[in-house]
Amino acid sequence: MTARRDVLRLIGGGTVMAVAVSSAGCALGSSASELAREPWRQAGRYDDFRKRALSYALLAPNPHNRQPWLARLEGGDGLTLYVDLDRRLPATDPFDRQITIGTGAFLELLSIAAAEEGYRTAMTFFPDGEDMKSLDRRSIAQVKFVAGEGVRDPLFAHVLNRRSNKEIYQARDVPDRTLRALAEATRSYGVTTSTVGSDSLSERLRDLTWRAHLKEVTTPTANQESVDLMRIGADEIAANPDGIGLEGAMIEVGQRFGLVTRQALADPTSTAFKQGLALYEKMARSARAFGWISNGNQSRTDQLNAGRAYLRMNLQATALGLAVHPWSQCLQEYPEMSDLFREVHDLIGNGKTLQMLYRIGYAETIGPAPRRGLKAHLV
Repeated sequence: MTARRDVLRLIGGGTVMAVAVSSAGCALGSSASELAREPWRQAGRYDDFRKRALSYALLAPNPHNRQPWLARLEGGDGLTLYVDLDRRLPATDPFDRQITIGTGAFLELLSIAAAEEGYRTAMTFFPDGEDMKSLDRRSIAQVKFVAGEGVRDPLFAHVLNRRSNKEIYQARDVPDRTLRALAEATRSYGVTTSTVGSDSLSERLRDLTWRAHLKEVTTPTANQESVDLMRIGADEIAANPDGIGLEGAMIEVGQRFGLVTRQALADPTSTAFKQGLALYEKMARSARAFGWISNGNQSRTDQLNAGRAYLRMNLQATALGLAVHPWSQCLQEYPEMSDLFREVHDLIGNGKTLQMLYRIGYAETIGPAPRRGLKAHLV
């Protein structure tokens, strides 16, 4: 494995602080850590076709890797999807908009996987009504699998290689034609998908998204939400294969000697916090291009559709050899972020609600993020 200056593997979340170190070593493999990736290897290996589709769907991108999806199988050809209300992000996502977007990504991947076996998914969203202020115990969607009507989607070929790549991106511009191909993959779903390459607007977005990150990590309630979801070391990741994973040889050493702790990661005066912030700034400044997805945000269905579009974009990026990484702190709707929320909407919103903002570029290939497995999602 190539030696890396910062031996830190970032998994599953947007806001991450950790010890950044200088080393010629590489991340240690771990059987505990590998267990957390077993759902990627088990995808499609179930007797029930609905379980096969669900086993792919649970690999979808979602905020802070919370994986908040609960499915109840019904009859021989249906299921109802709910959100696990204990897996929301109340500090940074007070209206559950981001959680709903992640659920849209899940539903799109469910549909793509079902179509691979010839099933069309007939979906009814929020059959019992919705509340834009927060999600509740009402179902998100009812899904009926219709045999013989599915049309295979070429994006399915990239499902197991899809990543949210949090590496430092290479100093290599993304061609305009490639960015156009990325935007065209989203279908319509009532969204507008835009991209920008390496120009003055990208520079403004690099600065704005970095300031939004600083705002989040210096807002105690927002930062603590991320710290509480950090899984430090392979054993913690295996025990809780969700949230923000920190792993690798130096993380294990830092944990053993008490240098990488939740207390340190929550303390802006600590060395761990400051070094992690410096690493995150390298990530932010390395963005070569940006993309964003917007719509009217008139209903929860608009939020689901934004997630469906994002999933398709992420799969197309995989097909094109691109790295993408959600960079959406400035879209969050808690009070301390309000000034930057207005600024980014004034800059690129065009009168619509920005649902997703993400950096695009080229980066080192990474492994899959931890997943909780199918059993955790069935009720």
